[in-house]
Amino acid sequence: MDEQLGLRERKKLRTREAISEAAVRLFLERGFDSVTVAEIAAAAEVSSMTVFNHFPAKEDLALCRIDDHFGESAEIVRACGPDESPLGALLAHHLTGLADHNPSTGLFDDPAVVAFQRLIMSTPSLKLRLIDQWLRSQDGLAEAFAERTGEKPGAVLPRIAAVQVIATQQALVSYNLEQVLSGRDIDAFYPEAVSAAERAFALLEHGLAASGLA
Repeated sequence: MDEQLGLRERKKLRTREAISEAAVRLFLERGFDSVTVAEIAAAAEVSSMTVFNHFPAKEDLALCRIDDHFGESAEIVRACGPDESPLGALLAHHLTGLADHNPSTGLFDDPAVVAFQRLIMSTPSLKLRLIDQWLRSQDGLAEAFAERTGEKPGAVLPRIAAVQVIATQQALVSYNLEQVLSGRDIDAFYPEAVSAAERAFALLEHGLAASGLA
């Protein structure tokens, strides 16, 4: 029974991937708003009902491929040892991503990924859904911070900390992405991206006094 369930789940995953790949290909060719769900279903050789079974909203067809990144911060905090700094771990993860040119940091030059990011940034409904994903990431990080500090779920201080961290990450990724989409060479820009991340996390650690604003 377990083996049969595994086969069924793998088939569902392959179908989901095929639908998403067909959708993104059409979106890149013609624009997000010009493609219908029926056309996506035909390209993936499934029914429209199957598309909706896997993807409740049209935006999910594009953004599902980056969903996993939005739970990373909470996972990193939960994986920290008792003597390890959560902020330090989050910064280290970001710096590793920059060095690897991971798209989640906004610093990359793969043409297919650049085209995909241009699609998102040029489509209002996709940008709004992206903001929603950041907010869900914020909620997850607040829960992880509450667990870390022993606060009650929903306590205000973990929420405030999560808002600050997620806003910082979002600003760093957005800035890096702007540079990439403007045509800057990522190797030349890399030191600046590292410096910006280190300064941003120092600001989080020491407060606004570190920026001269307080």
